[in-house]
Amino acid sequence: MSWIVRMIVVLPALAALIGLLARRRRAVAAGVAVSVSAYVAVLGLIQWVAPSRSADIDTIGGLPLGDLSVPLHLLSDRVSGLVSFVVALVVLGIQVFTVWYLRDDARYGQFAATVSLFATGMLLLVQSGDLVLMLVGWEIMGWCSWLLIGHDSERAAARRAAYKAFLVTRVADIGMVVGIVALSVRARSTDLMAVLTATGDGTLLTVGLVGVVIGVAGKSGLVPFHDWLPDAMEGPTPASALIHAATMVAAGTYVIARLFTLYAENDTARTLLAVLAAVTMVYAALLALAQTDLKRMLAYSTLSQIAIMLSALAAAPAELGPGAGISHLLGHAFFKALLFLGAGWLSVLAGGTAIVALRGRLRPTGALRWSMGIGLAALAGVPPLVGFFTKDTVIDAALEGATGGGGLRAWLVVVALFVTVVLTAAYCTRAWLLLDTPVAATGELPDTAPAVVAEEDVAVVTTADSADDAEVERVHAHGHATITLSAALVVSVLAALTVVGTLFLASLRGGVHVGLLSALLSLLLLAGGAYAVWFLSDRGRVDVAERIPGRVREPAVRGFGVDTAYVAVGRAVTTVARLVVALDRDVVDAYPRGTAVVARAAGRAGERGHRGVPSLSLLSLLVGVVLVAVLGVTAWR
Repeated sequence: MSWIVRMIVVLPALAALIGLLARRRRAVAAGVAVSVSAYVAVLGLIQWVAPSRSADIDTIGGLPLGDLSVPLHLLSDRVSGLVSFVVALVVLGIQVFTVWYLRDDARYGQFAATVSLFATGMLLLVQSGDLVLMLVGWEIMGWCSWLLIGHDSERAAARRAAYKAFLVTRVADIGMVVGIVALSVRARSTDLMAVLTATGDGTLLTVGLVGVVIGVAGKSGLVPFHDWLPDAMEGPTPASALIHAATMVAAGTYVIARLFTLYAENDTARTLLAVLAAVTMVYAALLALAQTDLKRMLAYSTLSQIAIMLSALAAAPAELGPGAGISHLLGHAFFKALLFLGAGWLSVLAGGTAIVALRGRLRPTGALRWSMGIGLAALAGVPPLVGFFTKDTVIDAALEGATGGGGLRAWLVVVALFVTVVLTAAYCTRAWLLLDTPVAATGELPDTAPAVVAEEDVAVVTTADSADDAEVERVHAHGHATITLSAALVVSVLAALTVVGTLFLASLRGGVHVGLLSALLSLLLLAGGAYAVWFLSDRGRVDVAERIPGRVREPAVRGFGVDTAYVAVGRAVTTVARLVVALDRDVVDAYPRGTAVVARAAGRAGERGHRGVPSLSLLSLLVGVVLVAVLGVTAWR
């Protein structure tokens, strides 16, 4: 088993290296990316189903850091096996889909290699039994996200989105590094088991757990670090599927799940996590309801769903474990990958991702139509799809925590979850009605009909939507090329996994635990949210978001100016940095520089007072000294 776990981590890294070297040979790059992804998925399946106990696995040996033990072990158990298998399966689907989606992209080889490296980071984090290795995987994903989001680097918007994601997550990662250091110092080891069983300084424990929450908030897009994720839609759709489905933004849930026994005993860290998750899930769901672009709507839904995962870890009782959060992570991986890849397929047909361009385009698409329908239904939590079971498992876990002494923290999570159920049903219903209702059914053409202009290797779709008059969407141009069988099969397989994915969770402790009363209440709220949108939209004839007052909807589409706040913070930091430099240069260094100036002036004065040509007396003195020395030596002999 040990070699299987090592290969799960090493093979994608080798695929990334080979793919980068063979980037100009498209067939080779595609073959390496797809075949290695398939092999890693098989290895993940073997690790998951193999009847073995938890085991520490050596890697390159420990690091010599004095009293601090850094063993750099991997950890193999059922949880890491299941998560690795699902991650590898989603990565395989994305690699296959990308072969078609980026078929006209000259930089496909670099993209596929970066996806493989991204998978390496996530799989290393999942298999890690050491906090240092976990941090390495964490940072690999951060770097790769910058490359993937900015893949279309000739576009200013893509470059800005990439730098924004990189900087925001790097700032939050300061907390992650501080947290890992504090936990390691407390345990005198970076080994995960040692960290979980260590006793001692409660302050270091709190600092460590709060630091990890801050790092997770950055990568997972919790408020106030959330605004980078919608902008990340500037990357190609497969990159969006990778980042949102089972890797980077979901990695924080896995990290906190691994540390769950520590969080279960620390009210400060859990309360912070509960507040951030509750605010994010409701706020992001509200923004999703107002979006004018399908990918941005899915991005905000990801923020809300990630918060749901984390809320389970913030509110579930200690004896229940982290199974509810991991369960929703896995279910979300299936239906969110399905929705993003389906959106990519639909955008190729429509020439853009703006909802006005996609209006009614889903109706004649056959397999894509029912696949997107399944994805949206799973996102909303419709039974018997995987989203229903994982969402209601989270709700039931939060209710157990609230009724079992979890206090205000757990009740806050419960209320936020039920509100989010209504909002999720609302924006999913809105998306389905708009995508599936033909324009002709409304009786009139929309005033914001898109204009499509082909440009070399991209198509530009410009709309004059009232919420964003300057909205521009770009997609990789394929004309109306028929999708390949393999790419279409990926979407269909993900749809099937969304239907039967609950079976994957049977081996996960606490993975499926639906309470009857909570499920009934959830279904009633879901039905109420869906019916309200259906009624207010006149059965899909009108976009329900148009019912929102313009003074509210337009700022909502832009995220209520959080990006402006980011810029203001950046400028403030730059101003402070310049002030510090000026103080250091003109105040702190003034005294040493003043001493140097005085010494230099004195030297120059002495130089001017001294004659440049030696005097006759000085020469005579020197000659006399030499003669005396010579005579003294001669006489001594």
